[in-house]
Amino acid sequence: MSLLLETLSEVQKRLNPKISLTTIVLTMFDSRTRLASDVADNVKKHFPRELIDIPIPRAVRVSEAPSYGQTVMTYDAASPGAIAYLSVAREIANRGGAPINNLTPKLTNESAS
Repeated sequence: MSLLLETLSEVQKRLNPKISLTTIVLTMFDSRTRLASDVADNVKKHFPRELIDIPIPRAVRVSEAPSYGQTVMTYDAASPGAIAYLSVAREIANRGGAPINNLTPKLTNESAS
């Protein structure tokens, strides 16, 4: 977490002094590991307003999608990772007051099976 804050500080100094941390999403999250739980607890403690409490799970389908030149939403919209990303997108839209129309995953033949 200190590396994240150091990076933000460097970006503020060198590129954009107005930039700020508004949203944190836990990705590649594996709830079976103690490390993931500890990191999540630490982030919740220090950044309760910034954290979107919808972790993106570590998942093969999420990892495979870029290898096929696709997003996880086009590769397998029904996968747990895609569903989590969709939930995060909705939460970000809700926080920003933007409409959340068209945030429904389109199931492909592969993901429907």
